[in-house]
Amino acid sequence: MADSEPAERPVPVHAVARTRPFVVRYPNVALVGARLARGADLVYATGTYGAAAAASTASRRPLVVKLVSDPAYERARRYGVFRGSLEAFQPARGARIDALKRLRTASLRRAARIVVPSRYLAEMAVRWHVDTARVEVLVNPAPPAVDAAPARLPAGTFVFVGRLTEQKALPVLLDAVDRVDGARLVVVGDGPERERLERRASKRVTFTGPLPRAEVLAQLAGARAAVLSSAWENLPHAAVEALAVGTPVVATAVGGVPEVVTDGSNGLLVPPNDADAFANALRRLLVDDDLHARLAANAKPSVAAIGRDAVYERLERILLDAAARR
Repeated sequence: MADSEPAERPVPVHAVARTRPFVVRYPNVALVGARLARGADLVYATGTYGAAAAASTASRRPLVVKLVSDPAYERARRYGVFRGSLEAFQPARGARIDALKRLRTASLRRAARIVVPSRYLAEMAVRWHVDTARVEVLVNPAPPAVDAAPARLPAGTFVFVGRLTEQKALPVLLDAVDRVDGARLVVVGDGPERERLERRASKRVTFTGPLPRAEVLAQLAGARAAVLSSAWENLPHAAVEALAVGTPVVATAVGGVPEVVTDGSNGLLVPPNDADAFANALRRLLVDDDLHARLAANAKPSVAAIGRDAVYERLERILLDAAARR
């Protein structure tokens, strides 16, 4: 689904307009998907899992799912049915919540394979009564080496990259930066919380809006550390990208984050929703050059095994295996 026709089409792209009512556009995604899938080997879904499952069934093609969160939880928050964390949602009950969970599980059970980027999400998916044998952990790939020089940032600058949403708990990060002398923050990205955050931020905080990928990596490469203050997470790609360019990460120990950020090795981990703890971690990296040097030296090696070639080779094997079982 898209707000407008895509400007670039490196492969054939069929867009369904978001301007249509949901009850029209979502079935349309399934219909278009089913029509296209009849000339394909399989359906690979990175979202709209219900529509993908319908397309897979109608076309009699196997389905492979890239699962990055709990789709029932995402819808529950979008519809205003639930406001808590991802973990709190799992045991939550209620007529609408139960219906969303049943739809999620029914869609995923159609999948021949379910690819998830973290052990954290894999363990959660199994609790949804999804076949364990179909779930495979495949982390988000680290980007290739960056040729561009690191961005020239003022001393003591930390960089956040991501969508500006409630999930990212950016008010906690803004409070933490305010409490550390000499700390600055660059916020890269956009989202529904941006206007509120800009009103709240001090003069030591810069909002760049969205940037091209090369510039994002340059910002990360020039930072004292990348920062991630999320209240809940799966496994944020921004953390992997920061480590890949040799920048340590200060993050909350939520979801799958500890699977890539190891406290005291390639970054520092703090509890969620704790501005004091986050500020202390930032302060340590500013005043302790030896600590910073050690974390930075370990950053690139920590993600060397999850480069694009290795990750996409595994994904290709998963897709070929599913297609062969038609």
